[in-house]
Amino acid sequence: MGAVYALIGMAYNTMFAASRVMSFTTGQVGMIGGVLGSLFVVELGLPVALGFLLMLIGCAVVGVLTELLAVRPVLKKLEQHLYVLSTLAMAMGMQQLVAILWGTEPRPFPRLLATPAMGVFDERFWLPLLACMVVVAGLEYLYRSTLIGRAFLAVAEDSFAARALGLPERRLRVASYALAGMIAGVAGFFGGELMLAYFGNGATLSFYGFIPIALGGLGNNRGALVGGFALGLFQQAANFALGGVIASCAVFAVFIIILLVAPGGLFGSMGGRRV
Repeated sequence: MGAVYALIGMAYNTMFAASRVMSFTTGQVGMIGGVLGSLFVVELGLPVALGFLLMLIGCAVVGVLTELLAVRPVLKKLEQHLYVLSTLAMAMGMQQLVAILWGTEPRPFPRLLATPAMGVFDERFWLPLLACMVVVAGLEYLYRSTLIGRAFLAVAEDSFAARALGLPERRLRVASYALAGMIAGVAGFFGGELMLAYFGNGATLSFYGFIPIALGGLGNNRGALVGGFALGLFQQAANFALGGVIASCAVFAVFIIILLVAPGGLFGSMGGRRV
């Protein structure tokens, strides 16, 4: 579960990198990834690889629609912080639409590799870990070794200077939302055997997926990875020791204490810039 939360945190970071917007649709896109995976593989009987590819395309489309409908109109306004309301409203609409079309009961998610159950070595436990490692390695390569990754970083650092240099800020922002949608979809798809295909997973992923980036530092994917694993371990330990609502209270209490001690996150840094 910590790996699933870390993937959602990296999706948050990817969106934030090109727009300085924290979209609250991220968890809902992760939920849609699980629903689409179950739809394509279980309901329609498609091969897992094809179902995974179609799921990525669907989640990328949802990410682009988020930018077009909930982010771009707000960024044109003076009160740009209103994206909190616009993305939250879109997230609620997405959840209700899935509830109407898919249903409100959890549905089974397929075993992706059809391997026999092996206790703690079962695929439902190590597949999210593997997916998380692959995504964080891919993002590190993208940002450090590719031209489009460096363009993402340039827009994140100073969008006005990036536009002055001729970088297509709008297209880069759209691309970042498509990429973030695919990352969130990966979280829902490879976490589907743990969480099932359930419309209520969206809110859980939205809230718990935000904690890793707050703990690890906004924009720091390696910090999100560590923060996600720490959150998953602490959450399960609290569930075992305390259970129920008290476990959730303990998670958020520790989260608040850490932010009071380190407002920029455990791995965050205060950036300086020329004025």
